[in-house]
Amino acid sequence: MPELPEVEVVRRGLERWVAHRTVADAEVLHPRAVRRHIAGADDFAHRLKGHRIGTPSRRGKYLWLPLEDTHQSILAHLGMSGQLLVQPQSAPDEKHLRIRVRFADALGTELRFVDQRTFGGLSLHENTADGLPDVIAHIARDPLDPLFDDEAFHQALRRKRTTIKRALLDQSLISGVGNIYADEALWRTRLHYDRPTGTFTRPRSLELLGHVRDVMNAALAVGGTSFDSLYVNVNGESGYFDRSLDAYGREGLPCKRCGTPMRRRPWMNRSSYFCPRCQRVPRVSS
Repeated sequence: MPELPEVEVVRRGLERWVAHRTVADAEVLHPRAVRRHIAGADDFAHRLKGHRIGTPSRRGKYLWLPLEDTHQSILAHLGMSGQLLVQPQSAPDEKHLRIRVRFADALGTELRFVDQRTFGGLSLHENTADGLPDVIAHIARDPLDPLFDDEAFHQALRRKRTTIKRALLDQSLISGVGNIYADEALWRTRLHYDRPTGTFTRPRSLELLGHVRDVMNAALAVGGTSFDSLYVNVNGESGYFDRSLDAYGREGLPCKRCGTPMRRRPWMNRSSYFCPRCQRVPRVSS
């Protein structure tokens, strides 16, 4: 599932190619793509028609397109394989095209939502006073947000009574961090994924946050992480950060820091990648 850098790359593309354009009409080609819009496909298409799209916004992994003349936004759930593509109107339809949005201008491009596995979708929601779609009002700020509170994050870690990777993936605590960038930041900080959060000192918390930001900014600089054709930007191009990964997906390869073979362990229906020498398993207190 795309994490903050991948979603931000898509957001930037939408800001360039879609912002401030007026919707001429919308076409829903598969009902599952709007299943989170309770009123259904026809209502979704009707409510978009004639409205002007504002500047695309993001919080963590969540992306939305505000409608400038309303208090509503189109929330995009990319899921495992969702893609928002800006395509020429003359381009052939993608095999898994689910939603098409045409615009009332002469630019000749349209917005397409393509989703092979149909886990994602678009839906329309009322905005909160802060401008967020109401269904994601509980999502915490992400570490690249200028208003993210480092001290509050540290205090929340201390109170959480969990392990550090679980905390990093808790979107109500810190948003935008998923499995890939959690493993990368933990490797850089030399922390095992099962380290109890109650053991974190303030300097340790701030060091970890610094590495989370560094790895996300590095991924953003090269378009995010793509392991297959399912994650692309709005022009259909893949990111290249997978070539720079230090931990994720490197089972059996030498640690780039000490040379010890990297390990993979099952973790919450996912995998955790770590160096057994640099990221030692925490001692169990007696």
